[in-house]
Amino acid sequence: MNGFLEVFMQRKGELLGLFMEHMQMTSAAVLISILIGVPLGIAVTKNQKASSIVIGIANIMQSIPSIGLLAFLVPIVGIGQKPAIIMVIIYALLPIIKNTYIGITGIDPMILESASSIGLSKFKTLYKIQIPIAMPYIMAGVRISAVTAVGTVTIAAFAGAGGLGWFINLGLNANDADLVLLGAIPACLLALVVDFILGKVEQGLTPEGLKSADKVINRPRKERNRRTVVAMVCLVIVLVLPCVSSVASMIENTRDKVVVGSENFTEALILGNIYSQLIQGQTDLEVEEKFNLNGTMITMSAMESGELDTFTDYTGVLSANVLKESLSTDPEEVYQSVKEGMQEQYQMEVSKSLGFSNTYVFAVTKKTAQEYNLTTLSQLIANASSLRLGCTTAFTQREDLLPKLEKDFDVSFKSVEGLEGNIRYQALTSGKIDVIDAFETDALLLSMDLVKLEDDIGFFPPYQAVAVTRNETFEKYPELEEVFAKLEGAISTDEMMEMNYQVDVEGRTPKDVAVDFLEAEGLI
Repeated sequence: MNGFLEVFMQRKGELLGLFMEHMQMTSAAVLISILIGVPLGIAVTKNQKASSIVIGIANIMQSIPSIGLLAFLVPIVGIGQKPAIIMVIIYALLPIIKNTYIGITGIDPMILESASSIGLSKFKTLYKIQIPIAMPYIMAGVRISAVTAVGTVTIAAFAGAGGLGWFINLGLNANDADLVLLGAIPACLLALVVDFILGKVEQGLTPEGLKSADKVINRPRKERNRRTVVAMVCLVIVLVLPCVSSVASMIENTRDKVVVGSENFTEALILGNIYSQLIQGQTDLEVEEKFNLNGTMITMSAMESGELDTFTDYTGVLSANVLKESLSTDPEEVYQSVKEGMQEQYQMEVSKSLGFSNTYVFAVTKKTAQEYNLTTLSQLIANASSLRLGCTTAFTQREDLLPKLEKDFDVSFKSVEGLEGNIRYQALTSGKIDVIDAFETDALLLSMDLVKLEDDIGFFPPYQAVAVTRNETFEKYPELEEVFAKLEGAISTDEMMEMNYQVDVEGRTPKDVAVDFLEAEGLI
């Protein structure tokens, strides 16, 4: 608990900003879902076939994995809050449509006949009778959608939209439960508060005659009107005002800026901050940061659409995943191929190496290394049948990694478990697995005192860190070429690992670590 309170005090300013972003996206998504879902739910009550189709489609959309849906939306609408809000709308529609439909169709037909007999038009019947009677159902759908939206918005951080998911991702990267809680607890509290307020709105909008006998209060007309107004004001405060703020924020972000991006792991976040702070320290240009993007596919989509100006990646990743080339194990050959390919196919400039390579390595505990006499990759291959491998999904799927090892060296591990992020480190130290895939500059290799196995057979392709910048950006801001050149060859492998260690183990922010590095190098 003391650790959590300490993290809270250190980051309370940042937490407030991320909380407001989270509230903005949630409110915008839920408000738009209501504006779409309620009319649609009413409309399909007229046709049984149409209702089956619409509700069926909503069911299918809600079954799509959120991170997959986000990855699908980014190439279409870009990064930031837009894809996140659309994603949440898709998930929020089903409860609203379905509850509205159930509420309207569940009304006793005799009531509708009575309304018709006294001369009420269809619109007045809907407005004065059907919607008020269905209101408890409609509001129940809205409350379900709102609470679900609060949780789903945490995924928005992986599209550079911010929100409380930012802390959750940082905590997962650093294996820091306090950081995860710093994002998760406010999200839970927000969900409870939103549900409480919408519950009060539901009470204010529900006719007294529809309440249970013990809750019916005979209020004068003036009091009933006042309660309705208060309910609508609460609805405006919870949904409309944050939505307006979100729109204003998106308009603000259209101003002319250099947009620096990064992927969603510690090293990328540090490098993104290094470039952002360097630009701000050495030029008069305004910088916008779009960090925490979920992988090269999303980052490259943003680069191609012009939403990002620059980001850092690795030659091995760009060669295999972006250019779809067969990887060589010659660093210079891979670099030249990447530099030429990115220029020809994407009109993007690749910098010289930043000075370090974050290539793959296999790692084991000291106990396992001693038990099987493991110091090199060839020794691991010889003992593979007795060892349990825990590795990332990418490692199991990419043709130049585990499939190649199995095919070219006839390797068959005792078992292979797909484990993402720091979970594989936890599984290794708890004895659930024996070997993991890692990256050469991972801080946890150092903090857990693991043994990195030397690649004595030259198996792994090179992963030199480089910056990728759009040609249009250099044409628009020519001063950036000279500024970016100052980072070429400036970061050693040991320095990068130490910076990762400061974030993942010591709990410092990527920005603070980046600033310290730049100051030590005399660059700002």
